[in-house]
Amino acid sequence: MEWQDILDMEFERISRSLEIALEGLTEEDLNWQPKPDSNSIGWLTWHLTRWQDVQVSSFLKREQLWIKDGWYEKFGRPADAGDHGSGHKPDDLAKFKSPDAVTLIGYHQAVLAQTKSYLKSLSASDLDKVIEGTPFQPPPTVGMSIVGVLSDGMQHAGQAAYVRGLRQGMGWH
Repeated sequence: MEWQDILDMEFERISRSLEIALEGLTEEDLNWQPKPDSNSIGWLTWHLTRWQDVQVSSFLKREQLWIKDGWYEKFGRPADAGDHGSGHKPDDLAKFKSPDAVTLIGYHQAVLAQTKSYLKSLSASDLDKVIEGTPFQPPPTVGMSIVGVLSDGMQHAGQAAYVRGLRQGMGWH
């Protein structure tokens, strides 16, 4: 098995986890917050997908799918490349209104396809390339950044499933 295959499988696992966590949920369920300053399932799914889109699009030096493919319209949000949830305050969380689960998964699948295509284009030596222009010291490598996106996605997919459990109790899965 090649390293790209392993990363591919893990990004697919995030996608499958989201599909399971979102299955059968209403928009009310997707927007429910355990507390006013907590993330909703819809926000968590949107944010993890937005961050993956931001990162992979920047690696590819392409416009984000969020804007290029008009996903922002389906979410009722501005065409703002910086609108990805990082730094959101409780008021921002409360104002976020998730679209239906089909739209959330549709955007995630589009970003996943772009991610998988990007991974196939990389060589092992590409993983060691330093990404200049970030605020991080030392600057991360491409490989470190991919692992960071993967880790972030796994965490947020797990959080979405956990919030669903809070909302619906045991036995939802």
